[in-house]
Amino acid sequence: MDKKRFNIFKWIMLAMIIVSVAILVLGFAIGFEANDGKFTDILLNWAYAVLVIAVLAWVLVGAIVALKNNPKSLVKIGIGLVAIAAVVFLVYIMSPGAPAMNMTKQLEQSVLKLTDTILNLCYFTGGIAILSIIAGEIVMAIRNKKA
Repeated sequence: MDKKRFNIFKWIMLAMIIVSVAILVLGFAIGFEANDGKFTDILLNWAYAVLVIAVLAWVLVGAIVALKNNPKSLVKIGIGLVAIAAVVFLVYIMSPGAPAMNMTKQLEQSVLKLTDTILNLCYFTGGIAILSIIAGEIVMAIRNKKA
């Protein structure tokens, strides 16, 4: 009976793949630069939508699993989400939104600020990842020496 159970996640993933392939095929067939780059805009908007769906699915599935296994762990998930939102907000506030170099036509200030925020978040998370790898290797080396 479990094998025949309807799995909504597989169907949603299949639908997203089909839409993605259709957008790509249309873009290549008509040309991404045709119609003032409308297919590029469509492709980027679809990428944003897929990213939002993935993040929501990650949070919702994590919350459902945590609720079933250990309801008290929902507090940890909430604290983690608040911490991530606080870091993103701080990076947004600190991002200057400086004008883009070597561009004759400048983008709007809000777009420049968002771009700087994304770049600074990438730098921050990359630095944290490198420090985590180094710290993990040091801890592993210390634990192996004691054993």
